[in-house]
Amino acid sequence: MSAEGLSVESSGADGTGVETLNIETIDLGWLALTPSTLVFIVLGLTLVAFVWGRFRYDLVALSALLGSVMLGLVPAEEAFTGFGHPAVITVAAVLVLSRGFERSGVVDIIAKQVLKVGENLLLQLLVLVGTVVLLSGIMNNVGALALLLPVAMRLAREHNTSPSLLLMPLAFGSLLGGLTTLIGTPPNIIISSYRRDVTDEAFSMFSFAPVGIAVALAGLAFIVLVGWRFTPKRSGQASADEMFDTANYLVELKVGEESKAKGLTLQQLRDELDETIPVLAVVRDDNRRAGYNFHGALEEGDILLLEAGPDELQMLEDKVGLSAVAELEEAPEDAENPVSDDADKAKKEVAAQEHQPVDTEGLQLIEAVVRNDSMMINRSVRQLRLNHQFGLHLVAVARDGGRLKQRLRDIRFKNGDVLLLQGNEKEISESLASLGCLPLANRELHLGQPRKLVLSIAIFALAIMAMLFDFLPAAVAMSTAALISLLIGVLPLREGYQAIDGPVLVLLAAMIPVGEALETSGGADLIANVLLRFGSDWPVVVTMVGLFLLSMLLSNVVNNAAAALLMAPIASSLANGFDVSLDPFLMVVAVSASCAFLTPIGHQSNTLVLGPGGYRFGDYWKLGLPLSLVVLAVAIPLILTVWPL
Repeated sequence: MSAEGLSVESSGADGTGVETLNIETIDLGWLALTPSTLVFIVLGLTLVAFVWGRFRYDLVALSALLGSVMLGLVPAEEAFTGFGHPAVITVAAVLVLSRGFERSGVVDIIAKQVLKVGENLLLQLLVLVGTVVLLSGIMNNVGALALLLPVAMRLAREHNTSPSLLLMPLAFGSLLGGLTTLIGTPPNIIISSYRRDVTDEAFSMFSFAPVGIAVALAGLAFIVLVGWRFTPKRSGQASADEMFDTANYLVELKVGEESKAKGLTLQQLRDELDETIPVLAVVRDDNRRAGYNFHGALEEGDILLLEAGPDELQMLEDKVGLSAVAELEEAPEDAENPVSDDADKAKKEVAAQEHQPVDTEGLQLIEAVVRNDSMMINRSVRQLRLNHQFGLHLVAVARDGGRLKQRLRDIRFKNGDVLLLQGNEKEISESLASLGCLPLANRELHLGQPRKLVLSIAIFALAIMAMLFDFLPAAVAMSTAALISLLIGVLPLREGYQAIDGPVLVLLAAMIPVGEALETSGGADLIANVLLRFGSDWPVVVTMVGLFLLSMLLSNVVNNAAAALLMAPIASSLANGFDVSLDPFLMVVAVSASCAFLTPIGHQSNTLVLGPGGYRFGDYWKLGLPLSLVVLAVAIPLILTVWPL
């Protein structure tokens, strides 16, 4: 591979001068390409992979980094400098501190007050969305949503409100709240670090507040007064009784004298069936034991409470001789009147759909949603060894607002799936955390310990003060606060490591050198020159609007942190081309990169509410598009006022 010089001429910002870019050509033997062209190819393939979603975004980002190294776009010795970048360290520290807030009870105290809201929908929206906006300013916005999502579900059920009216506004509120402070969202941290690299001075903790607070308040007002009307109203989508229709699937099967199931353990029964039908409970002599806690052999007369439809009922009778209790009770009456196979199947269908199961109290059924970073994605129950390794029984799966009818063993999980699970009450929370699932129901509020609560607030306040008075950089201040929280026991060390979102950190660390390659290769200048050429006859504000729209659209198809990393060099080139201050252009990117309101894949917050709210892909833009326009209309004039050209 060889290189030769190439001169590219373009019009200057004023239309009279000539800007010359000296770009080397990379000779691949049969094809000669400029570095900027190669960068565009790498980024194009990366964006396609992000949108496709077949591979996790951290793996896609890492592939982009290694491909850039092999093409000579990123020096090999600088390939992994992103892992030590202040932005990456700050994000990790903020995630740990956010978990510390949850552990100490700071957020749960707020959540307990939220549950006192009455039946008025506008008041519910105001309190829920307003609370998540406030929390997202002091902790990671995904963490804030994760804490209030179960509260919103419980509020919807207690007051018979459609959860679809609450959850999308809640997710969008978490994005708006992240705009208000440095630590609220990764794009702010990235933009601050980029400014430090260019000007030797980073944005401070509250540099984003003047614009961010105004935008958040405008967005909050729009959502509460008008925007919620654009969300679909789907009654009961988040209710376990309606989404999973449990009452129509729970059946009682009895172990008869000739039953092949007699003498088998539940695990042996599953092996015999070659199926993952969950046994929720075993009733013997009027004593009921949860299925996960029953380790003996089945005896004649035992009654199994399990999830089964008509097809499963037929299989259970054919393979192991289990029959519905209602059917056994009717057997003497029908003994002399044999029925056809079709009539027999119809009878079993009636038993499956109409039989009233025994009381399910105490079975510890819990709903959970699969997060974007879950280890369950694209894997099945068997591959995960859900029962053996995590002590969980999968009862049902809902996707796109409806229960999946296919066999549980055949389901490959997707992010946003809502799962109905059974497990040991003392261990289920830890199992869900390990799997990367967020509990939606049966989540008790834990108020923590007053001493840890005060310590958590004090540590965070000291870190903020150190940043405000420039005693310490953001990365050092936040890392010190996280370390102290771990040392004094506000957060156990194991939970501290669990709080760190590995895929997000890998994404950031891998995309930072790729973003720098976009700048050093001249690619950012080429894009900026195109924008300058089209905007040369218009005021600078028109180009800023174009930059806002481009960054916003990008954030809706890729991770918002990646969007900020890619757009920051372009913003810098535009500022240089217009010969104006860099700050307003960086602020445009910071705000627009967090406006991922159009799709469920643009931000984790959007994905988390997809299943519980029963939303479809096309539902998001109906509220997201007008909200994006509100943000644009408020943000641009404020940015020009607070950060003049």
